Amino acid sequence: MADKKPLKREEVPVELTWDLSLIYDSNEGFEKDLEFVKSQIPAVAAAKDTALKDGASLLAFLNLLNEVDDKIETAYVYSHLKADQDTSNNENQVLNQRAFSTYIEFSGAAAWFNPAILALSDEEFEAYFKQEPRLEDFRVLLETARIKKGHVLSDKEEALLSKASEVFQGASKTFNLLNNADIKFDEITTEDGEKVELTNGNYSVYIESKNQAVRKEAFETLYKPYINLKNTFASTLGTEVKGHNFSALVHNYDSARQAALASNQVPEEVYDALVEVVNEKLPLLHRYIALQQKALGLDELHMYDLYVPITGDAPIKYNYEEAAKASREALLPLGEEYAEIMKKAYANRWIDVAENIGKRSGGYSSGAYSTAPYILLNWHDELSNFFTLVHELGHSAHSYFTRNTQPKQYGDYSIFLAEIASTTNENILTDYLLKKHTDKEAQKYILNNYLHRFKSTIFRQTQFAEFEHQIHLMDQQGQPLTQESLAKVYGEINAKYYANVIQDEQIAYEWARIPHFYMNYYVFQYATGMAAATALSDKILHGTPEDLEAYLNYLRAGRSDAPIEVIKKAGVDMTKKDYLYDAFDVFEKRLSQLEALMSE
Repeated sequence: MADKKPLKREEVPVELTWDLSLIYDSNEGFEKDLEFVKSQIPAVAAAKDTALKDGASLLAFLNLLNEVDDKIETAYVYSHLKADQDTSNNENQVLNQRAFSTYIEFSGAAAWFNPAILALSDEEFEAYFKQEPRLEDFRVLLETARIKKGHVLSDKEEALLSKASEVFQGASKTFNLLNNADIKFDEITTEDGEKVELTNGNYSVYIESKNQAVRKEAFETLYKPYINLKNTFASTLGTEVKGHNFSALVHNYDSARQAALASNQVPEEVYDALVEVVNEKLPLLHRYIALQQKALGLDELHMYDLYVPITGDAPIKYNYEEAAKASREALLPLGEEYAEIMKKAYANRWIDVAENIGKRSGGYSSGAYSTAPYILLNWHDELSNFFTLVHELGHSAHSYFTRNTQPKQYGDYSIFLAEIASTTNENILTDYLLKKHTDKEAQKYILNNYLHRFKSTIFRQTQFAEFEHQIHLMDQQGQPLTQESLAKVYGEINAKYYANVIQDEQIAYEWARIPHFYMNYYVFQYATGMAAATALSDKILHGTPEDLEAYLNYLRAGRSDAPIEVIKKAGVDMTKKDYLYDAFDVFEKRLSQLEALMSE
């Protein structure tokens, strides 16, 4: 499929669209499920008085919850996929809004359940399993609901905090409004001498310009309004951090980090191990940056020089048909069962391929327990789109394995583990491309693509994680979070990571524009996910059949165990440093390969 002007939705060839009839033959099926959910909402709410009477009653309620949840999930997925395929179609937008509203009603009706389970003593909790042995099928679910035991306040206190949630979200909302709506940038001069207004959207184009003057102007222009508003951004970020620390304190956690990681059952040593090993391996980052400088032929390297492609335009391209065929070949190391799922993905039209007018941008994998794991793309004949396809196939295969192995209550997976399967696929694709395209320019491009992704994910996201933790500790210790103190801390961390780069004064204020710092210890997961994926893909490609089976069992596991235990069984113990060292070994090997090619 060649790149063309976007078509209207009805003009897109059927074979390039997803088949939503696999969910419902028509909207009548959607209406039937929605009505069923609405009819059961009163029963879900009323079960508050009966569900905990005994083990049999609890089992009956959990089965009801599964049934209703399955129906509303299916209806919601169907409606949101239809809405996304053409956002200009009002009928589909209404369907999606109705499904979402019903989901909120259902969630509200069931909101009593987790607090009720939390309120049980250990003796009362175990008594249900003795009364009804079939509850063992739900044990992990129920125990997960109890992980916050000791960290939940009285109903009255929790209600007050809930009412104050909008206050706690105020700083984040203010940041988003400033960052996405209110901030305006000056014009810059392009390579062609044209004056254009800089935006957060087009910044990436100009920071990758081959003309250093354009890069420098884009960089300085981007940071100017953030620096002008540095006290305001310091106030929003400081308030956000104080909110995290306050919430952790009142819920009896030692720190905001402990509270945030506990929600995913992730031990704090995972975070510490990441930061320690990345710091130990910073010389590898410095080597890569030195290679960039050499390739660009610059006497000195500035922060605005780090994003220029050093290997030029992609020497290889894939159209969709080629990518579909090559993706199946590339992923063969994952075994026959995986290959069958890939066959289904294409044969059963899980993938909505072509860009069309009104279609949601980007790409994703989405589905429910009882639906196929659909994929949205906006295909262009670029290598990056090939990587997106394989990435999303990784998510979809993960979902398929999980849903076809686990019962409904364990039929999805923690966000902590979500990116591992997709990134593993990307790494396997990199290996495939290196073997298939052996000419020097292609090899250089593929290697640099991998190294850049590794740098941007593991090094950069760990840098963010270091800063995030440090400012939370500063506030916890009573140190003021002013623009001066934030700039000082960020500048010092940045100088450590980019020791061989000129520290342009603007970079100390990068914290002012990063939305991840408002996400409460979320950002580190990008780094741990890619590191785990790098280690696992190396095991799959160079290990034993047992290594592959352990990986497939991770895909099958869903929420049947704590996330850290699920990935441990796959061969990656995130509480230790081994998987990180394995990942950096791969990075160093590929860096050496690129260094050798660049010096020829």
